[in-house]
Parts: sequence; C-alpha cells; structure tokens
Amino acid sequence: MSLTETLSTLRLDRSRHAAPQVFEKLRELIVSLELAPGTVLPRPELAEAFGLSQTPIRDALLRLSEEGLVDIFPQHTTEVSRIDIAAARQAHFLRRSLELEIVHVLAQRDDPLLAARLQGHIDMQRASLKANEYAQFIAADQAFHREMHEAAGMMQLWELEQRYSGHVDRLRRLHLPETGKAQRILQDHQRVLDAIVARDAPRAQQALREHLSGTLNQVEDICRRYPDYVRAA
Repeated sequence: MSLTETLSTLRLDRSRHAAPQVFEKLRELIVSLELAPGTVLPRPELAEAFGLSQTPIRDALLRLSEEGLVDIFPQHTTEVSRIDIAAARQAHFLRRSLELEIVHVLAQRDDPLLAARLQGHIDMQRASLKANEYAQFIAADQAFHREMHEAAGMMQLWELEQRYSGHVDRLRRLHLPETGKAQRILQDHQRVLDAIVARDAPRAQQALREHLSGTLNQVEDICRRYPDYVRAA
C-alpha cells in the first residue's frame, strides 16, 4: 500500500491544533508497523494528505525524531527509523521497574472496582483474540496497563513510559503473531490480576516480571526474522 493510500482515511479534528494530531496519527501508524521501517515520509505528500501546510508536518516529524521513530536527513528526506534494540531494552527496563512497584502498591489494597475494570480489559482482549481483531487486542492490552498506572496515581509516569516505548512496542507487534503469544499475554494478565486480588504482592510482581520479559527474551529470533526492520545494539 502506498503512503497516500495509508493516509487517505485519516481525518483531523479542526477544533484542535494540527501538529499534535499529525504526530499522534503518524506515531500510531509507525508503532503499528503500517508505516514500516524505511518508509520515506515526504513533507509535501504528507501536507497534501492532511490538507495542511508543511509547518505542522515539520513540527510533527521533529517530535517523532525526538522519540527516535523517524530519521531526518536535512535537505534530503525523512524515513521511518529501524527498531533500535538498545532503545527498546532501555524502555523495557523503565517500564518493568515502574510497573513492579505499581503492582506491589495495588496488591496492598482491597479494591473490587479496580479488579472489575482490569477484568473487563482482559475480557475485551479475549473477545478480540477470538475475532482475530489484533488492533483491538493491543488497545485492550494497553488499557490494562494504563488502568493500573491510573489506579496507583502514576499517570505522569505512564506518559513518560509512552514517550520511550516506540521501539519496544514495535518489537511486540512483530512478536505478537507468533503462535501462542497472544494467549500467553491473556494468561499473564489474568495471573497479575488474580495475585492483586489475593493481595499477594510477590506473586503479582513475579507474574508481571514474566509477562514483560517475553518479547525481549526472543529479540535475537525477531532480529533474524526481520533483519530489515531492526538496528542491532
């Protein structure tokens, strides 16, 4: 699919500033791998697709560059970056460190409403998997983890994690289609939730540690299968 075709269905909310929306939409396409590593992003073509001048396009691309998701070659071109394995490992370390503390905090509480909300996200993942709706599955996965951050009063840390997550999120997208991977994610989420409900902090942390380690443990295999998508550490 050409870049124009990929962008053809995108619409902006004219009541909001344009550049943040362009950033959000391009970031989503990059992280979902709809815009694969190496895809050229010409500013004139982007401006035409979004119905904008090149100024908000430039601003959005600069933000993507700050997150390492595009490579800007001055006076030449802009391309979707390869997945940086070193950056992915650091983002994983940050997320694991924070979420281990978050599940420890949540396991100290008796909060049936939180448990019901987390179970709802797991049920949504299960339904999405049954329908082979992987985009919805991933959205519910994100919602599960975001819910835990919000319950712990750590939303600023969630936003921080998201700014560094682009590379590791793309690795996870490559890993998700592996046979049994999605089912393991479901099982891991249920184990984390069950331990929180049981107020068993060590078990919740162990379940989370195992859950978050899955993709990084397979990184060498992912690199072998997708050599054009990755930049080795």
